[in-house]
Amino acid sequence: MALSEDLERIAVAAQAFADGEETVEGLLATEPEPGRRIYLCAFAGADGHSWLALDGEGRPVEERAAVRAAASIAALCELADENSGGGDLEALRSELRRLAVTEAPEGIEEAEEAALALERTIGASPRLATPGYLDEIGTATRRLEQALGDVGVSPFAQAMQSALGAVDDLTQDIERSYKREVVR
Repeated sequence: MALSEDLERIAVAAQAFADGEETVEGLLATEPEPGRRIYLCAFAGADGHSWLALDGEGRPVEERAAVRAAASIAALCELADENSGGGDLEALRSELRRLAVTEAPEGIEEAEEAALALERTIGASPRLATPGYLDEIGTATRRLEQALGDVGVSPFAQAMQSALGAVDDLTQDIERSYKREVVR
């Protein structure tokens, strides 16, 4: 089954857990560990927002560690998508094409290939947030940085490091507004 079909199925299952006038506002598909799919479901209603994690069968996840792992990998993958290629991969690729035509600097082809490889790694939505996907983005981004001549500290790695507070904020928000009691 395709991820988009899974998300549709989980959206229907999630709606059964909505309170009153709440609606499912968003879904994040994660696999924090191989073979364990967890969907983070965001609900919106008149009283604000809430969260619930559902397993692959559409049942609520009530293990704190599993919810935290799903929230963390979802946030990290989203941040990696946003920060890869300097944050605007399309503009970077356009600029590389322009440079290739107008100035043809040495190594421009390698940079163009690395940017295209990164774009392919990121792919199109919807995506499954996994540690492997995060590693692939990191590797492809580092290859691009090196092709652009950056052999020092990775700007991508720095951006990810500085975003760890946002990961904690999301995890805490999910825990605070979780629709169930979590254990352990």
